[in-house]
Amino acid sequence: MKVIDKIALLLIIIGAINWGLIGFFEFNLVETLFGDMTVLSRIIYGLVGISGLWGIKMLFDND
Repeated sequence: MKVIDKIALLLIIIGAINWGLIGFFEFNLVETLFGDMTVLSRIIYGLVGISGLWGIKMLFDND
């Protein structure tokens, strides 16, 4: 597994945990740590989204 794949997987896991917290407890960890739609929180959401797209590629890799 390449380093970029590991980073993407880590961000996908972080995003999944955040969505789980939102769904079960109405608690947004990213918002709590970095503010409501601040530049930093938007960057984090963007990176998680890009990682999700990268995860589609990892799904079909045969390595």
